[in-house]
Amino acid sequence: MSPATLASLTCLLLCGFQPVPAAGYDPAWGAVPPLRTLRLQPAEGLSPEKRGAQLVQAVSALLPGDRLEVCSGAYRVDAFWDIRVSGRAEAPISIVAAEGAQVVITRSDARQNVLNLGQGGPVQHLLLKGLEITGGSHGLRLGQCSNVWIDRCHIHDTGDVCLSANSADTSRLHLTRNHLHHGGGTAEGMYLGGNNATHIMSESVIALNHVHDCRGEQGDGIEIKQGSWGNLLAENDIHDCNYPCITVYGTGGRARNVIERNVCYRSEDNVMQVQGEAIVRDNLLINGKGAGFSSTDHQGKTLGLEFIHNTVVNTGHAFRGGSWNGRAGMVLANNILYSRDASAVLFPNGHEGVTIAGNVTRGDAPKTGCTPGRGLEDFKELSWDAALRDATPAPTAPFAVAEPRFATGRKAKPELRDGKLLSGAGTLP
Repeated sequence: MSPATLASLTCLLLCGFQPVPAAGYDPAWGAVPPLRTLRLQPAEGLSPEKRGAQLVQAVSALLPGDRLEVCSGAYRVDAFWDIRVSGRAEAPISIVAAEGAQVVITRSDARQNVLNLGQGGPVQHLLLKGLEITGGSHGLRLGQCSNVWIDRCHIHDTGDVCLSANSADTSRLHLTRNHLHHGGGTAEGMYLGGNNATHIMSESVIALNHVHDCRGEQGDGIEIKQGSWGNLLAENDIHDCNYPCITVYGTGGRARNVIERNVCYRSEDNVMQVQGEAIVRDNLLINGKGAGFSSTDHQGKTLGLEFIHNTVVNTGHAFRGGSWNGRAGMVLANNILYSRDASAVLFPNGHEGVTIAGNVTRGDAPKTGCTPGRGLEDFKELSWDAALRDATPAPTAPFAVAEPRFATGRKAKPELRDGKLLSGAGTLP
């Protein structure tokens, strides 16, 4: 790419080039108008327990095409609550906070999850939107769910995982624009799919979520387990985690997962960890106590992994490929990989057969496919500790080395977060 093209793109970034419409992550059936709108407005002075009983009753009576608008208040349900109502593609069911309402759903102890969907039978074409869920064990647990949409919910301060889908196979979930934080126990923000492929999530969208302060005993931000396939993990803001901000295993030979345009920073482990069978592109990864990005065998073999057009800035190793040697379909291309104190690219067991091209590096790296960069002066305002996260390329950044055949097919897409411009772009084709 010529310096003039780079300067033009930088101008687009600085002048507020806007993200693609978020509606692209919504299910098609989400735009279907309701056949009937109901409103739940408990009487003044009613206790949280009685409000909770009214909510359970109202939800259980919903029919395909219904939209239930829930008014402000605390709704406490101490019994096991499993939502089992289903809509259809042409008549979905919606359970939403009324306009301007703060709806808080909770329980008095952590002996059970606050809210379950589909634990006792299939649930389809159901939307939960704008609800606050707190307390309990898991905040929200999805069971036999397909075409379920969780949007703009606030799930926090739970006894265990904030949101899980690990007790049954799930498909075509849409988990969008949710705010998840301060889970307890293993403390994942999202735990998706079962360990060792006991349950599988497929063809789902996890996008535009804000996940942070995942501490507890483990603390992944978003974890997608072995065997889950064909999922899109995009444009999430994930930070301050004990374990990786994003952990993704392999698909067991099914369609690859796509992990793109996420902003991840401050991990007590690797910032992002992906076993294989995935396309990882256009992410911004900063400040992990392990590597910025790590990939190794775990519950399956590392295969078919393309790491393209990412920006990784870390005091330790930027990129670590522990099990890439002699594996099929491995690509490391068009990335910015900067390490302050260690290797930009580390293959501790070799990299035979790996395609390496168009990378810009700071720190030790293979001679082929890697060009030295200067340091943080190559970005507008970026720091090793992730306090500053504007990765817009500086006008003089030496990034015009990308390999065209690994171009992602679009310009770098900046992201506005708290009024600051963030970019997960690697070297720009």
